[in-house]
Amino acid sequence: MQIKLNHINKIEGHAGFMASVLSGDVKSAKIEVKEGIRLIEGILVGRHYTDMPIVAQRICGICPVVHNLTSIKSIENAMGVRVSNEAVNLRKLLELGQIIHSHCLHLFFLSLADFLDIDNDLKLVEKYPEETQKAIKLREYGMEIVKIIGGRVVHPLTNEVGGFKKVPKIEEVQKLIKQGEEALSTAFEVAEFFKGIKLPRFERETEYVCMDARGEYAIYDGDLISNKGLHIPVLKFEKNFHEFQRPKEVIKRVESDGKTSYMVGAIARVNNHHKKLNPKAKQYLDSLGFSLPDYNPFHNVLYQMVEVVHSIEESLRMLRLLINSNLENALTKKYEVREGSGAAAVEAPRGTLYYHVDIDSKGYVKNVNIISPTAQFLSHLEDDIRKYLPEILNLSDKDKEKKMRAFIRAYDPCISCAVH
Repeated sequence: MQIKLNHINKIEGHAGFMASVLSGDVKSAKIEVKEGIRLIEGILVGRHYTDMPIVAQRICGICPVVHNLTSIKSIENAMGVRVSNEAVNLRKLLELGQIIHSHCLHLFFLSLADFLDIDNDLKLVEKYPEETQKAIKLREYGMEIVKIIGGRVVHPLTNEVGGFKKVPKIEEVQKLIKQGEEALSTAFEVAEFFKGIKLPRFERETEYVCMDARGEYAIYDGDLISNKGLHIPVLKFEKNFHEFQRPKEVIKRVESDGKTSYMVGAIARVNNHHKKLNPKAKQYLDSLGFSLPDYNPFHNVLYQMVEVVHSIEESLRMLRLLINSNLENALTKKYEVREGSGAAAVEAPRGTLYYHVDIDSKGYVKNVNIISPTAQFLSHLEDDIRKYLPEILNLSDKDKEKKMRAFIRAYDPCISCAVH
């Protein structure tokens, strides 16, 4: 039996799926990336370091903020540039805004219809008009954070090596606080709606990898950890996780040091750091009744909802902190351009994004390596599908295809990032 999906809609980028099953035994299961290679790493070599964040954030239109942040951090680490606490807090807010609007997009407009047995998204909007408006309101809050701090929603302008070109006004911060308070109330309502969705039962034990920082739910800085005992500094990422390329594929996949696949993203972060969630998010997680560790990839959708609540809570905490700080301290100070190598990681909505850069004494890029979350979990997705397929083989061809699309979309893959 051959199972083939020529196109998986409602994901970022272009991909298909093909599986071969013989007498109930899954012989192969493969995500077929149908997007051309971007060659961003090669484009960056030979350019001045100031160009790198501007070019790198063009990798993705949904999550440009995290590419901007990670490239800047890697350059700062290479040249030994230190930034103020205010600059770090503004960057954390940028990433929180990124997570909120990306998760809301995936939760409601890409994945939700799969679990309500609705084929046409217009019918979803017609059936749930109030919920649609609430999801849009939440996403708008995340985008407003990025716009006010970053200068615009897509491809931010203000963040740079050493700090910020421009910082928000106190009045703008106060406006965001008011909008955030309203968004938090709305998030509870949307979260309750998602709690009523019936998700398929499936599990396969795996390794969850994410960043870790003492005393906080890490999204901007920290070491790398896993539920299997891994704990390493970001500098050792490429010694513990290895890129490889299959014949005729344009993407470089990633495997752990043990030659196995692993998972990143909301499901990994919540499983590893659920005790560090903010109070309302922790309360919502407890109400879901999941036993942790939880190895059901369909639950990634609900864990994204947990992170939306958490991120709104955290954004409000940080915005109130900024009201009482001197935002001018976040403006870029003079620093020395020097030769060096640096690595950095930031938690993208879909998982840990890693950058490594080498810079010469005049500030030109000698080498860049970018490892995106989707490149890290594609092999894991295929391993999950191999186990999941036997459970749905007796369904009609149409129902099998619907189940497979729902499974793949629950992962929230970003193919544009994978083919960077």
